[in-house]
Amino acid sequence: MNIYLIFTSTRAVIKAEECLRSHDLDCQVIPVPKDISSECGMALSIAEELKGRAESLLAQLGLEVRVHTPAGKRIPPFDLLTTVEQGGCSAKLPPDVLFEALGRLTVPTDPNLLVGIGTGDDAGVYRLTDEIALIETTDFFPPVCSDPYDFGQIAAANALSDVYAMGGKVLTAMNLVMFPACGIPFEALHEIVRGGQDKVLEAGGLLVGGHTIADYPPKYGLAVTGVVHPDRLINNANAEPGQALILTKPLGTGALVAGQRLGQAAAADYQRALDSMKQLNRAAAEIMQEFSVRAATDITGFGLLGHALNIAKASGVTVEIDTTLIPSLPGALELLDAGCIPGASFRNLSHVEESCDFAPELTYTRKMLTLDPQTSGGILLCAPADRAEAILAELLKRCCPASAIIGRTSSLGRKYLVVR
Repeated sequence: MNIYLIFTSTRAVIKAEECLRSHDLDCQVIPVPKDISSECGMALSIAEELKGRAESLLAQLGLEVRVHTPAGKRIPPFDLLTTVEQGGCSAKLPPDVLFEALGRLTVPTDPNLLVGIGTGDDAGVYRLTDEIALIETTDFFPPVCSDPYDFGQIAAANALSDVYAMGGKVLTAMNLVMFPACGIPFEALHEIVRGGQDKVLEAGGLLVGGHTIADYPPKYGLAVTGVVHPDRLINNANAEPGQALILTKPLGTGALVAGQRLGQAAAADYQRALDSMKQLNRAAAEIMQEFSVRAATDITGFGLLGHALNIAKASGVTVEIDTTLIPSLPGALELLDAGCIPGASFRNLSHVEESCDFAPELTYTRKMLTLDPQTSGGILLCAPADRAEAILAELLKRCCPASAIIGRTSSLGRKYLVVR
Protein backbone atom coordinates (compact mmCIF):
# COMPACT_ATOMS: atom_id res chain seq x y z
CA MET A 1 0.00 0.00 0.00
CA ASN A 2 1.20 3.54 -0.77
CA ILE A 3 1.04 6.60 1.44
CA TYR A 4 1.08 10.25 0.35
CA LEU A 5 3.58 12.88 1.41
CA ILE A 6 1.92 16.30 1.45
CA PHE A 7 4.01 19.48 1.16
CA THR A 8 3.38 23.24 1.36
CA SER A 9 4.75 24.14 -2.08
CA THR A 10 5.50 22.69 -5.49
CA ARG A 11 9.17 23.58 -4.99
CA ALA A 12 9.23 21.41 -1.87
CA VAL A 13 7.72 18.50 -3.84
CA ILE A 14 10.47 18.78 -6.47
CA LYS A 15 13.23 18.91 -3.85
CA ALA A 16 11.72 15.96 -1.97
CA GLU A 17 11.42 13.84 -5.13
CA GLU A 18 15.07 14.54 -6.04
CA CYS A 19 16.20 13.65 -2.54
CA LEU A 20 14.29 10.39 -2.28
CA ARG A 21 15.22 9.19 -5.76
CA SER A 22 18.90 9.99 -5.10
CA HIS A 23 18.68 7.57 -2.16
CA ASP A 24 16.96 4.90 -4.31
CA LEU A 25 13.54 5.39 -2.74
CA ASP A 26 10.97 4.95 -5.48
CA CYS A 27 8.30 7.66 -5.46
CA GLN A 28 5.86 9.27 -7.87
CA VAL A 29 4.51 12.79 -8.17
CA ILE A 30 0.69 12.72 -8.12
CA PRO A 31 -2.12 15.28 -7.90
CA VAL A 32 -3.15 15.90 -4.30
CA PRO A 33 -6.29 13.81 -3.66
CA LYS A 34 -9.39 16.00 -3.63
CA ASP A 35 -10.27 15.09 -0.06
CA ILE A 36 -6.96 16.44 1.29
CA SER A 37 -6.49 20.11 2.13
CA SER A 38 -3.12 21.45 1.00
CA GLU A 39 -1.52 24.65 -0.20
CA CYS A 40 0.20 22.66 -2.97
CA GLY A 41 -1.50 20.85 -5.82
CA MET A 42 1.03 18.00 -5.98
CA ALA A 43 2.09 15.24 -3.58
CA LEU A 44 4.47 12.28 -3.50
CA SER A 45 3.24 8.70 -3.47
CA ILE A 46 5.57 6.22 -1.75
CA ALA A 47 5.36 2.69 -0.41
CA GLU A 48 4.25 2.59 3.22
CA GLU A 49 7.29 0.57 4.26
CA LEU A 50 9.57 3.41 3.12
CA LYS A 51 7.85 6.00 5.33
CA GLY A 52 10.47 6.07 8.10
CA ARG A 53 13.45 6.47 5.78
CA ALA A 54 11.67 9.11 3.72
CA GLU A 55 10.72 11.20 6.76
CA SER A 56 14.26 11.06 8.09
CA LEU A 57 15.80 12.18 4.78
CA LEU A 58 13.29 14.99 4.32
CA ALA A 59 13.81 16.20 7.86
CA GLN A 60 17.52 16.51 7.12
CA LEU A 61 16.59 18.80 4.21
CA GLY A 62 14.41 20.87 6.50
CA LEU A 63 11.27 20.13 4.50
CA GLU A 64 7.90 20.26 6.22
CA VAL A 65 5.91 17.17 5.30
CA ARG A 66 2.60 15.67 6.34
CA VAL A 67 1.83 11.98 5.84
CA HIS A 68 -1.61 10.95 4.57
CA THR A 69 -2.73 7.31 4.54
CA PRO A 70 -5.53 6.76 2.00
CA ALA A 71 -8.52 4.69 3.01
CA GLY A 72 -7.68 1.80 0.70
CA LYS A 73 -8.14 3.82 -2.49
CA ARG A 74 -5.35 4.12 -5.03
CA ILE A 75 -4.95 7.59 -6.52
CA PRO A 76 -4.13 7.50 -10.24
CA PRO A 77 -1.13 9.51 -11.40
CA PHE A 78 -3.18 11.33 -14.06
CA ASP A 79 -6.81 11.66 -15.18
CA LEU A 80 -6.77 10.28 -18.72
CA LEU A 81 -10.32 11.40 -19.49
CA THR A 82 -9.10 15.00 -19.57
CA THR A 83 -7.30 14.18 -22.84
CA VAL A 84 -10.22 12.93 -24.95
CA GLU A 85 -13.70 13.77 -26.20
CA GLN A 86 -14.48 10.18 -27.11
CA GLY A 87 -12.60 7.11 -26.01
CA GLY A 88 -12.64 3.35 -26.15
CA CYS A 89 -14.40 1.74 -29.08
CA SER A 90 -16.55 4.85 -29.51
CA ALA A 91 -13.52 6.29 -31.31
CA LYS A 92 -13.77 3.78 -34.15
CA LEU A 93 -14.20 5.01 -37.69
CA PRO A 94 -17.84 4.92 -38.83
CA PRO A 95 -18.51 1.39 -40.13
CA ASP A 96 -19.74 2.66 -43.49
CA VAL A 97 -16.46 4.50 -44.05
CA LEU A 98 -14.42 1.51 -42.95
CA PHE A 99 -16.24 -1.01 -45.10
CA GLU A 100 -16.13 1.30 -48.12
CA ALA A 101 -12.35 1.50 -47.81
CA LEU A 102 -11.91 -2.22 -47.25
CA GLY A 103 -14.31 -3.04 -50.06
CA ARG A 104 -11.85 -1.58 -52.55
CA LEU A 105 -9.13 -4.04 -51.54
CA THR A 106 -8.49 -7.26 -53.40
CA VAL A 107 -9.52 -10.09 -51.12
CA PRO A 108 -6.56 -12.46 -50.80
CA THR A 109 -7.08 -16.14 -51.51
CA ASP A 110 -5.05 -18.96 -50.08
CA PRO A 111 -6.19 -22.46 -49.12
CA ASN A 112 -4.71 -21.94 -45.66
CA LEU A 113 -6.38 -18.56 -45.08
CA LEU A 114 -9.44 -19.67 -43.15
CA VAL A 115 -10.72 -16.19 -42.27
CA GLY A 116 -9.67 -12.99 -44.01
CA ILE A 117 -11.13 -9.54 -44.49
CA GLY A 118 -14.20 -10.59 -46.45
CA THR A 119 -16.61 -11.46 -43.62
CA GLY A 120 -16.10 -8.66 -41.09
CA ASP A 121 -14.76 -11.14 -38.57
CA ASP A 122 -12.97 -10.32 -35.35
CA ALA A 123 -9.56 -11.57 -36.50
CA GLY A 124 -7.69 -13.27 -39.30
CA VAL A 125 -7.07 -17.01 -39.13
CA TYR A 126 -4.32 -18.87 -40.97
CA ARG A 127 -3.88 -22.66 -40.90
CA LEU A 128 -0.35 -23.84 -40.11
CA THR A 129 -1.05 -27.56 -39.83
CA ASP A 130 -4.05 -29.86 -39.77
CA GLU A 131 -4.32 -29.22 -36.02
CA ILE A 132 -3.08 -25.65 -35.55
CA ALA A 133 -4.40 -22.38 -36.95
CA LEU A 134 -3.07 -18.96 -35.97
CA ILE A 135 -5.48 -16.22 -34.90
CA GLU A 136 -4.09 -12.73 -35.52
CA THR A 137 -5.72 -9.53 -34.33
CA THR A 138 -5.03 -6.02 -33.08
CA ASP A 139 -6.98 -3.36 -31.22
CA PHE A 140 -6.15 0.02 -29.68
CA PHE A 141 -8.03 3.17 -28.72
CA PRO A 142 -7.94 6.40 -26.66
CA PRO A 143 -8.71 6.36 -22.91
CA VAL A 144 -12.10 5.15 -21.81
CA CYS A 145 -11.57 5.94 -18.12
CA SER A 146 -9.56 8.21 -15.82
CA ASP A 147 -7.24 5.67 -14.19
CA PRO A 148 -4.25 4.60 -16.35
CA TYR A 149 -4.04 1.12 -14.83
CA ASP A 150 -7.75 0.52 -15.44
CA PHE A 151 -7.34 1.81 -19.00
CA GLY A 152 -4.49 -0.63 -19.67
CA GLN A 153 -6.57 -3.53 -18.39
CA ILE A 154 -9.63 -2.57 -20.43
CA ALA A 155 -7.71 -1.97 -23.67
CA ALA A 156 -5.94 -5.31 -23.29
CA ALA A 157 -9.14 -7.21 -22.47
CA ASN A 158 -10.75 -5.67 -25.54
CA ALA A 159 -7.90 -6.77 -27.83
CA LEU A 160 -7.74 -10.26 -26.34
CA SER A 161 -11.48 -10.65 -26.85
CA ASP A 162 -11.06 -11.12 -30.60
CA VAL A 163 -9.19 -14.36 -29.98
CA TYR A 164 -11.86 -15.58 -27.57
CA ALA A 165 -14.69 -14.69 -29.97
CA MET A 166 -13.17 -17.19 -32.39
CA GLY A 167 -12.83 -19.90 -29.75
CA GLY A 168 -9.07 -19.57 -29.47
CA LYS A 169 -6.38 -19.57 -26.84
CA VAL A 170 -4.10 -16.56 -26.33
CA LEU A 171 -0.39 -17.16 -26.94
CA THR A 172 1.43 -13.81 -27.15
CA ALA A 173 0.74 -10.11 -27.28
CA MET A 174 2.69 -6.99 -28.24
CA ASN A 175 2.06 -3.49 -26.91
CA LEU A 176 0.81 -0.73 -29.20
CA VAL A 177 1.57 2.54 -27.40
CA MET A 178 0.89 6.10 -28.51
CA PHE A 179 1.88 8.53 -25.74
CA PRO A 180 3.03 12.17 -25.66
CA ALA A 181 6.69 12.88 -24.98
CA CYS A 182 5.70 15.58 -22.49
CA GLY A 183 2.64 16.86 -20.68
CA ILE A 184 1.53 13.63 -18.98
CA PRO A 185 3.54 12.01 -16.15
CA PHE A 186 5.41 8.96 -17.38
CA GLU A 187 4.12 7.12 -14.34
CA ALA A 188 0.79 7.11 -16.20
CA LEU A 189 2.45 5.29 -19.12
CA HIS A 190 3.92 2.74 -16.72
CA GLU A 191 0.50 2.12 -15.20
CA ILE A 192 -1.15 1.71 -18.60
CA VAL A 193 1.35 -0.90 -19.72
CA ARG A 194 1.28 -2.60 -16.32
CA GLY A 195 -2.48 -2.94 -16.59
CA GLY A 196 -2.13 -4.45 -20.06
CA GLN A 197 0.55 -6.87 -18.94
CA ASP A 198 -1.51 -8.05 -15.97
CA LYS A 199 -4.49 -8.75 -18.23
CA VAL A 200 -2.32 -10.68 -20.74
CA LEU A 201 -0.98 -12.80 -17.88
CA GLU A 202 -4.54 -13.41 -16.67
CA ALA A 203 -5.34 -14.60 -20.19
CA GLY A 204 -2.52 -17.15 -19.98
CA GLY A 205 -0.43 -15.34 -22.59
CA LEU A 206 2.96 -13.65 -22.72
CA LEU A 207 3.71 -10.01 -23.44
CA VAL A 208 6.71 -10.16 -25.78
CA GLY A 209 7.40 -6.60 -26.95
CA GLY A 210 5.70 -3.83 -28.83
CA HIS A 211 6.04 -0.46 -30.52
CA THR A 212 5.69 3.13 -29.29
CA ILE A 213 5.29 6.52 -30.95
CA ALA A 214 4.86 10.02 -29.56
CA ASP A 215 1.22 11.01 -29.96
CA TYR A 216 -1.60 12.90 -28.25
CA PRO A 217 -4.09 12.01 -26.94
CA PRO A 218 -2.62 8.76 -25.63
CA LYS A 219 -3.79 5.47 -27.10
CA TYR A 220 -3.08 1.89 -26.10
CA GLY A 221 -3.82 -1.62 -27.25
CA LEU A 222 -2.31 -4.93 -28.25
CA ALA A 223 -1.44 -7.02 -31.27
CA VAL A 224 -2.42 -10.54 -30.23
CA THR A 225 -1.61 -14.01 -31.54
CA GLY A 226 -3.72 -16.99 -30.56
CA VAL A 227 -4.31 -20.54 -31.72
CA VAL A 228 -7.33 -22.68 -32.47
CA HIS A 229 -7.89 -26.10 -34.05
CA PRO A 230 -8.95 -25.47 -37.68
CA ASP A 231 -11.99 -27.72 -37.26
CA ARG A 232 -13.09 -25.90 -34.10
CA LEU A 233 -12.92 -22.37 -35.44
CA ILE A 234 -15.76 -20.03 -34.48
CA ASN A 235 -16.59 -17.19 -36.88
CA ASN A 236 -19.29 -15.00 -38.41
CA ALA A 237 -20.11 -17.25 -41.33
CA ASN A 238 -21.23 -20.40 -39.50
CA ALA A 239 -24.66 -19.38 -38.18
CA GLU A 240 -27.66 -21.45 -39.20
CA PRO A 241 -31.41 -20.80 -39.04
CA GLY A 242 -33.14 -21.87 -35.84
CA GLN A 243 -30.29 -21.10 -33.42
CA ALA A 244 -30.67 -19.19 -30.16
CA LEU A 245 -28.76 -15.93 -29.66
CA ILE A 246 -27.01 -15.64 -26.31
CA LEU A 247 -25.38 -12.42 -25.11
CA THR A 248 -22.82 -12.89 -22.33
CA LYS A 249 -22.37 -9.32 -20.99
CA PRO A 250 -24.87 -6.52 -20.41
CA LEU A 251 -24.88 -3.54 -22.77
CA GLY A 252 -24.44 0.11 -21.89
CA THR A 253 -20.73 0.85 -21.50
CA GLY A 254 -20.88 3.57 -24.16
CA ALA A 255 -23.66 5.46 -22.39
CA LEU A 256 -22.01 5.12 -18.98
CA VAL A 257 -18.62 6.33 -20.22
CA ALA A 258 -20.32 9.29 -21.88
CA GLY A 259 -22.29 9.89 -18.70
CA GLN A 260 -19.14 9.84 -16.62
CA ARG A 261 -17.50 12.41 -18.86
CA LEU A 262 -20.56 14.67 -18.52
CA GLY A 263 -20.87 14.15 -14.77
CA GLN A 264 -24.24 12.39 -15.08
CA ALA A 265 -23.33 8.77 -14.30
CA ALA A 266 -23.68 7.46 -10.76
CA ALA A 267 -20.32 6.38 -9.34
CA ALA A 268 -21.50 2.85 -8.56
CA ASP A 269 -22.98 2.41 -12.05
CA TYR A 270 -19.80 3.65 -13.72
CA GLN A 271 -17.70 1.29 -11.60
CA ARG A 272 -19.85 -1.65 -12.74
CA ALA A 273 -19.17 -0.62 -16.33
CA LEU A 274 -15.41 -0.58 -15.65
CA ASP A 275 -15.61 -4.01 -14.02
CA SER A 276 -17.52 -5.38 -17.00
CA MET A 277 -14.99 -3.98 -19.47
CA LYS A 278 -12.09 -5.51 -17.51
CA GLN A 279 -13.64 -8.99 -17.58
CA LEU A 280 -12.03 -11.39 -20.04
CA ASN A 281 -14.20 -13.46 -22.36
CA ARG A 282 -11.89 -16.43 -21.77
CA ALA A 283 -14.36 -18.62 -19.88
CA ALA A 284 -17.11 -17.87 -22.41
CA ALA A 285 -14.80 -19.08 -25.20
CA GLU A 286 -14.08 -22.29 -23.31
CA ILE A 287 -17.81 -22.92 -22.83
CA MET A 288 -18.47 -22.31 -26.53
CA GLN A 289 -15.88 -24.95 -27.40
CA GLU A 290 -17.29 -27.42 -24.87
CA PHE A 291 -20.69 -27.17 -26.56
CA SER A 292 -19.37 -27.04 -30.15
CA VAL A 293 -20.65 -23.54 -30.89
CA ARG A 294 -19.41 -22.46 -34.33
CA ALA A 295 -20.79 -18.95 -34.85
CA ALA A 296 -20.12 -15.97 -32.60
CA THR A 297 -18.71 -12.46 -32.42
CA ASP A 298 -17.71 -10.08 -29.67
CA ILE A 299 -19.68 -6.86 -29.26
CA THR A 300 -17.55 -3.71 -29.45
CA GLY A 301 -17.70 -0.33 -31.16
CA PHE A 302 -20.34 -1.10 -33.81
CA GLY A 303 -22.86 -2.01 -31.10
CA LEU A 304 -24.98 -5.13 -30.82
CA LEU A 305 -26.72 -4.54 -34.15
CA GLY A 306 -23.56 -3.71 -36.09
CA HIS A 307 -21.86 -6.93 -35.06
CA ALA A 308 -25.05 -8.99 -35.40
CA LEU A 309 -25.30 -7.68 -38.96
CA ASN A 310 -21.85 -9.09 -39.71
CA ILE A 311 -23.07 -12.55 -38.67
CA ALA A 312 -26.31 -12.21 -40.63
CA LYS A 313 -24.58 -11.18 -43.86
CA ALA A 314 -21.70 -13.65 -43.62
CA SER A 315 -24.02 -16.56 -42.82
CA GLY A 316 -26.96 -15.58 -45.03
CA VAL A 317 -29.52 -15.60 -42.20
CA THR A 318 -31.84 -13.17 -40.49
CA VAL A 319 -31.01 -12.28 -36.89
CA GLU A 320 -34.10 -11.57 -34.76
CA ILE A 321 -33.60 -9.71 -31.47
CA ASP A 322 -36.09 -9.10 -28.65
CA THR A 323 -34.87 -5.93 -26.94
CA THR A 324 -36.87 -6.65 -23.77
CA LEU A 325 -34.58 -9.62 -23.14
CA ILE A 326 -31.30 -7.69 -23.54
CA PRO A 327 -29.40 -7.27 -20.24
CA SER A 328 -28.19 -3.74 -19.54
CA LEU A 329 -25.78 -2.27 -17.03
CA PRO A 330 -27.37 -0.44 -14.09
CA GLY A 331 -27.98 3.19 -15.01
CA ALA A 332 -27.45 2.74 -18.74
CA LEU A 333 -31.10 2.91 -19.80
CA GLU A 334 -31.68 5.94 -17.61
CA LEU A 335 -28.76 7.77 -19.21
CA LEU A 336 -29.94 6.88 -22.72
CA ASP A 337 -33.46 8.00 -21.82
CA ALA A 338 -32.01 11.32 -20.62
CA GLY A 339 -30.27 11.81 -23.97
CA CYS A 340 -26.77 10.79 -22.90
CA ILE A 341 -26.06 9.00 -26.19
CA PRO A 342 -22.56 8.61 -27.68
CA GLY A 343 -22.13 10.00 -31.18
CA ALA A 344 -21.00 6.57 -32.37
CA SER A 345 -24.53 5.28 -31.70
CA PHE A 346 -25.90 7.42 -34.52
CA ARG A 347 -23.11 6.30 -36.85
CA ASN A 348 -24.00 2.72 -36.00
CA LEU A 349 -27.66 3.43 -36.77
CA SER A 350 -26.72 4.87 -40.16
CA HIS A 351 -24.78 1.68 -40.90
CA VAL A 352 -27.51 -0.85 -40.03
CA GLU A 353 -30.69 1.08 -40.85
CA GLU A 354 -31.20 -0.21 -44.40
CA SER A 355 -30.65 -3.81 -43.28
CA CYS A 356 -32.89 -3.61 -40.22
CA ASP A 357 -36.62 -3.89 -39.59
CA PHE A 358 -37.37 -1.98 -36.38
CA ALA A 359 -40.75 -2.76 -34.83
CA PRO A 360 -43.02 0.33 -34.62
CA GLU A 361 -43.59 -0.23 -30.89
CA LEU A 362 -39.85 -0.37 -30.11
CA THR A 363 -38.97 2.37 -27.62
CA TYR A 364 -36.28 4.86 -28.56
CA THR A 365 -34.27 4.04 -25.46
CA ARG A 366 -34.20 0.30 -26.19
CA LYS A 367 -33.36 1.01 -29.82
CA MET A 368 -30.37 3.13 -28.82
CA LEU A 369 -29.21 0.43 -26.39
CA THR A 370 -28.81 -1.95 -29.34
CA LEU A 371 -26.63 0.67 -31.06
CA ASP A 372 -24.58 1.69 -28.02
CA PRO A 373 -20.86 1.32 -28.82
CA GLN A 374 -19.39 -1.22 -26.44
CA THR A 375 -15.81 -1.33 -25.25
CA SER A 376 -14.61 -4.81 -24.32
CA GLY A 377 -18.15 -6.10 -24.57
CA GLY A 378 -19.43 -9.64 -24.31
CA ILE A 379 -19.86 -12.45 -26.81
CA LEU A 380 -22.93 -12.83 -29.01
CA LEU A 381 -23.10 -16.54 -29.80
CA CYS A 382 -25.38 -18.66 -31.93
CA ALA A 383 -26.35 -21.71 -29.91
CA PRO A 384 -27.95 -24.84 -31.37
CA ALA A 385 -31.52 -24.86 -30.09
CA ASP A 386 -31.13 -28.19 -28.25
CA ARG A 387 -28.08 -26.90 -26.34
CA ALA A 388 -29.01 -23.28 -25.71
CA GLU A 389 -30.36 -23.69 -22.17
CA ALA A 390 -27.39 -25.83 -21.13
CA ILE A 391 -24.95 -23.28 -22.56
CA LEU A 392 -26.77 -20.47 -20.78
CA ALA A 393 -26.69 -22.38 -17.49
CA GLU A 394 -22.92 -22.86 -17.74
CA LEU A 395 -22.34 -19.20 -18.56
CA LEU A 396 -24.45 -18.09 -15.61
CA LYS A 397 -22.71 -20.48 -13.25
CA ARG A 398 -19.09 -20.04 -14.30
CA CYS A 399 -18.44 -16.55 -15.59
CA CYS A 400 -21.22 -14.38 -16.96
CA PRO A 401 -24.06 -13.77 -14.47
CA ALA A 402 -25.89 -11.37 -16.79
CA SER A 403 -26.01 -13.78 -19.76
CA ALA A 404 -29.35 -14.06 -21.53
CA ILE A 405 -31.03 -15.52 -24.59
CA ILE A 406 -32.02 -12.42 -26.57
CA GLY A 407 -33.33 -13.79 -29.85
CA ARG A 408 -32.79 -16.31 -32.60
CA THR A 409 -31.65 -16.81 -36.16
CA SER A 410 -34.05 -17.63 -38.98
CA SER A 411 -33.96 -18.19 -42.72
CA LEU A 412 -33.01 -15.04 -44.57
CA GLY A 413 -36.05 -12.85 -45.07
CA ARG A 414 -36.62 -9.33 -46.33
CA LYS A 415 -34.09 -7.85 -43.89
CA TYR A 416 -30.94 -9.15 -42.25
CA LEU A 417 -31.99 -7.81 -38.83
CA VAL A 418 -35.40 -7.82 -37.17
CA VAL A 419 -35.55 -5.86 -33.91
CA ARG A 420 -38.62 -5.67 -31.72
